[in-house]
Amino acid sequence: MTTFALVDCNNFYASCERVFDPSLEHRPLIVLSNNDGCVVARSNEAKALGIGMAQPVFELRDLIRNRGVVVRSSNYTLYDDMSRRVFSTVQSFFPELESYSIDEAFLDLDGIASGDLLESVATMRKAVLQYTGIPVSIGIGPTKTLAKVANHLAKQDRTGSGVTRLGTGADDESTLASVDVGDVWGIGPRWKQTLATHGIHTALDLRRADDRWIQTRLNVVGLRTVHELRGIPAFTLEQAPPPRQTIMRSRSFAKPIETWDELARALASFTSRAAEKLRDQHSTAGVLTVSMATDRYRTDQPRYANHATARLPAPVNDTPTLIRHALAAGQRIWKEGFHFKKAGVQLTAIESSQPEQLQLFDPLDPGTSNRVMHVMDHINRTMGTGTLRSAAMGTGEAWITRRQHHSPRYTTCWDELVEATANTNRGAS
Repeated sequence: MTTFALVDCNNFYASCERVFDPSLEHRPLIVLSNNDGCVVARSNEAKALGIGMAQPVFELRDLIRNRGVVVRSSNYTLYDDMSRRVFSTVQSFFPELESYSIDEAFLDLDGIASGDLLESVATMRKAVLQYTGIPVSIGIGPTKTLAKVANHLAKQDRTGSGVTRLGTGADDESTLASVDVGDVWGIGPRWKQTLATHGIHTALDLRRADDRWIQTRLNVVGLRTVHELRGIPAFTLEQAPPPRQTIMRSRSFAKPIETWDELARALASFTSRAAEKLRDQHSTAGVLTVSMATDRYRTDQPRYANHATARLPAPVNDTPTLIRHALAAGQRIWKEGFHFKKAGVQLTAIESSQPEQLQLFDPLDPGTSNRVMHVMDHINRTMGTGTLRSAAMGTGEAWITRRQHHSPRYTTCWDELVEATANTNRGAS
């Protein structure tokens, strides 16, 4: 019988912050979104104070001050690297892995004897904590949906082993009856409301629902979810997820941008990151779109928003070419006298980079460009993001998002490594 597991890092961003700052243990801790706008992660202690996900930070100022809540700005460089370390450890135990998000992965546990399954998973969980400092919860089931439900239950049981299994006993129905239908993987708010109006409130209710009615109201994807709740696999492990058909990088700025040079540096940075994502999935893009906008909430300033699209002569993924087209598109819609709050770059018409279609009059040498990009990506992966970058990105960071509570990039930046000090007077008489 097929057996899946879902490994999910507990309060991942908060846990990453605690790995390198043990003083944060047992303290309420929140991590903020870009520009320090709202809450995107909470420790259990912060949840106990009633702090909600996506809650604006300005609403929490009194609570932060009065209850000693620790605030951190998002440190995605650190979180990405810690994610890689966690799932590299997981994969050393169970090679068949599908990365689902930065802090979640599905595993295929086929081939492991049922009697050894829980022990093997528990051993892996302890190794992840020992090697990375990140606590994880694990749900096991005969389908991905049941594994996801089991993981949800494992997270709720803070005094348990951190591992929950479904699909093996008569207790499954009573367990599913305790799970809100909105907590079932794939059931969003709109579907939850539809189901509630027809008396379906729990995962068990959904499991018992009529197939024809489900397909009519929730479509074939909803029907597959119902089958999965019954232990019938409908979703397989995707070790090579399909490449994204749209790649976008955009940011709101910490302070408004008023000069083209400053906005050009931001656009170059966004384009560079989008190009890296293209190469990561071995793709090229044929269309590039640049957008920029003023603050729509500032009624005391003139407003302006626009976008420009460029169809590239040939699909590419090299950073210099994409930056050149992005800046040309940006200049077409740039206007003096405005205070720009947000900008972005989007890549579409994405296709595989292999086989490579050569253009008769293309001035770019694809062989040389590919080698340069390969070296650049390798250095940035091993030495830290931004070690090598395009000159168009500049050296200033006036456009960067607000990060007033930013922790160091402990694992990827030489200048921000953890420092160890010794008391030379200790033990002296």
